[in-house]
Amino acid sequence: MAAQLIESNKQGAEIFYEDEVCRQKIVDLLVAHRLPSGLIPLKDVTEFGYNKSTGFFWAKQKNKIEHKFHAIGKSPTYEQELSAFVEEGKMKKITGVKGKELMISFNIVEFSVDEKNHEKLNFVTAIGAKKVFPFSAFELQK
Repeated sequence: MAAQLIESNKQGAEIFYEDEVCRQKIVDLLVAHRLPSGLIPLKDVTEFGYNKSTGFFWAKQKNKIEHKFHAIGKSPTYEQELSAFVEEGKMKKITGVKGKELMISFNIVEFSVDEKNHEKLNFVTAIGAKKVFPFSAFELQK
């Protein structure tokens, strides 16, 4: 599914291939859309693309990773390939990100800044379950 979305959105997209450049472009994209700068902490990124006209972005990394967000004690998994549509304060139709609760993995399909409290970030799973965390827990540490 993600591969088809990537192919259909490549036309007109900016595409980058160096790890350091790709990781910076991911941070820039998040910050430009008022999302936490550390929300997508990928490693060894081999490709990042963003189609501004559709809001679609994708990233490919060498290996699947698990990243621990210490402030909330959660460790989501980021697949080798992930994609989403991004708009101000929201990322939707996400592929390639999984969370775990009580030993059960769930696909995370949406991140959004809470409309009433901009210091909170909502996570929605494919089955409609929702969790709310502090926005600050996903900011890059300086």
